[in-house]
Amino acid sequence: MAKNEARRNALADAGITVLAREGSRGFTHRAIDAEAGVPLGTTSNYFRSREKLIAGLVERIGIRLSPTPEDLAARASDAPTRELFADYVRDIVRRLTTHRDVTLALFELRLEVARRPDLAAAMREWQHQALDGDVAFNEAAGLPGGRREITLFHYAIDGLVFDRLTSPIDPGTSTDDIVDDLVAGLLR
Repeated sequence: MAKNEARRNALADAGITVLAREGSRGFTHRAIDAEAGVPLGTTSNYFRSREKLIAGLVERIGIRLSPTPEDLAARASDAPTRELFADYVRDIVRRLTTHRDVTLALFELRLEVARRPDLAAAMREWQHQALDGDVAFNEAAGLPGGRREITLFHYAIDGLVFDRLTSPIDPGTSTDDIVDDLVAGLLR
């Protein structure tokens, strides 16, 4: 396998773009080569199979959607309240909706996994790690809510973001207001 990490990341980013734009049917090694502007066969040197390519994209999506250390540090000194929890959730939704291609690619990967269960392992592992990380972060920060509430927020945020990126049910309602209502409803 090729070792140039910067090129591997650039190819994964090109794969994210192709997947978001074309869906899984247009998601090929050749399409990624073309999007990245590299010679044919380059993507297959870094990701030998579709399964490895999907695993690489899942990893890259996780990196691109993670909060920055600056975002986390800015809130670290705040008291652990429901309002701080809501601020974290609003930040998650902001990252998911701002990085539209990344989030659409993630939804496409989830649909691909539904069609091809043999690819589910990478997605399932990533989802469980993300949930476990969110629960651990919430507990360490002393924020309200436990594993059950964090799981419910994952479900709700996935639905909210899908709605906002596709055809919103109520486009006139502020996304922040929806998040605040979710927090109030789930953290009684």
